[in-house]
Amino acid sequence: MESLINFVENEFVSRNDFPEFSSGDTITVYYEIKEGEKTRTQFFRGVVIQRRGSGATETFTIRKMSGTVGVERIFPINMPALQKVEINKRGKVRRARIFYFRGLTGKKARIKEVRS
Repeated sequence: MESLINFVENEFVSRNDFPEFSSGDTITVYYEIKEGEKTRTQFFRGVVIQRRGSGATETFTIRKMSGTVGVERIFPINMPALQKVEINKRGKVRRARIFYFRGLTGKKARIKEVRS
């Protein structure tokens, strides 16, 4: 049964080719929004908190600060509305899921940058 699911995912689900990113990276996601008959492109820039799942069901969560309020958004990796993903900064973290980042404020909320 599992091999059948993998076969269907590989054959019929369209794949988006995005650069490799992981938790701690600061990325910008450009996605399409439909309002009535009009479409426009909007971007969401923030720190990747987690990547979860595999294959067609993989998702990633991005967190940004909007004023003093933290905003998180979950994007499926194969969402048709996703146009492109830009990596702004590579971050050095020691966890795959950095939920502790939600509780940090000020200078403690910085993530060390990896120079490549």
